[in-house]
Amino acid sequence: MDQLMDSMNQLTDTGRRAPATAPPQVARLRRAISLFFALDGFVFAGWVVRIPSIKEQIHASAGALGLALLGVSVGSVATMLLTGKLCRRYGNHPVTVVTAALLSLSVALPPLTHSALHLGLVLLLFGAAYGGLNVAFNAAAVDLAEAVRRPILPSFHAAFSAGGLVGAGLGGLLAPRLSPLCHLLLLTATGLVVTAYAGRVLLRTPGPTATGQRPRRDGTDAVPGRGRAAVGRTRLFVTLYGLITLCTAYGEGALADWGSLHLSADLHTGPGAAAAGYAVFALLMTVSRMSGTWLLERLGDTPVLVAGGLLAAVGMLVGALAPQLWLVYLGYALTGLGLANVFPVAVGGAGALAGPHGVAVASTLGYSGILLGPPSIGFLAEAYGLPEALTTIAALAALAALLGRVVGHGRVGRRGRRRAPC
Repeated sequence: MDQLMDSMNQLTDTGRRAPATAPPQVARLRRAISLFFALDGFVFAGWVVRIPSIKEQIHASAGALGLALLGVSVGSVATMLLTGKLCRRYGNHPVTVVTAALLSLSVALPPLTHSALHLGLVLLLFGAAYGGLNVAFNAAAVDLAEAVRRPILPSFHAAFSAGGLVGAGLGGLLAPRLSPLCHLLLLTATGLVVTAYAGRVLLRTPGPTATGQRPRRDGTDAVPGRGRAAVGRTRLFVTLYGLITLCTAYGEGALADWGSLHLSADLHTGPGAAAAGYAVFALLMTVSRMSGTWLLERLGDTPVLVAGGLLAAVGMLVGALAPQLWLVYLGYALTGLGLANVFPVAVGGAGALAGPHGVAVASTLGYSGILLGPPSIGFLAEAYGLPEALTTIAALAALAALLGRVVGHGRVGRRGRRRAPC
């Protein structure tokens, strides 16, 4: 382990990007953690594309389904508060393995339900595993990134998007041929195999410890020596960044849960074509995230925030209101392109201002958006129709663009451009 840390220090002391030949332990950990990110996206997308079939199976109205889907969000948020303590007590790696196994097992439960109430209770368990896994593997990824002192976090999130793309694409192929139970049991088997393989690496490879780090801030000393006004200004900007994450996370969660149903219910497509809608969204999210660093280096934070929010707003209006299938696909694609980098840029901006405290504030508000999105769409769909309800995604994306412009204008006096971590 000491040799590993010496190699890391040699790689990072110059401040340059480390060469491709990283220490073997780091490479193994990076691959294993990436597999868990990809598994998370794969399993969640596989569940999402079967929502229309589950809705038909339990004979639920749009409002009842919205309440049932709330179980995923409630379970996720409730578990996130507990998972942090579990990670501190038992370590990030063991918690990652346990929650990944629980997620893989719980995804097979929704087809066994016969009412919206039962579905909601099952989704509480699924959401608990999903939220716990997200906290655990993000903590493991942050530890690894801090240890090697390289911006490797975008690669993990790209793995999540790629997993979602594969899960949605496979769901589109299997939906016309397999029942929801058979499909989700296949996800369970795949998840357990991946967990056994990647978990063995995590449990046997000790996590590296960062050295030479600066003390972390809690947000109260984000602007040392500049008085209460400067601290208050920093907190204001952190809150604005957090509201941006809320707006964009609302859209991601709502479109994931309701995008396929819009195609099947309003455009009367088959299950394969409905599943393909989320696959298009996931594909463009992946492509956009892979190019996010390139965009930030050339355009800066504010243009990416503003352009991304506006592009997502236009795309979602088209996706919600267009009468033809290809136009809806185009709208979903534009929405994915636009939303992909807004969330990580906003979280990175909050972190640049107030360290981990800023990231925590922005992330908490972001998860609130995920919590509010799906049930809000359900209630609005019952009152006004699903296409009209989906336009709220466009409205909040436009608000995110406006807030991005406000933040950029307020900080224009700062010299130098910070590169926001993704």
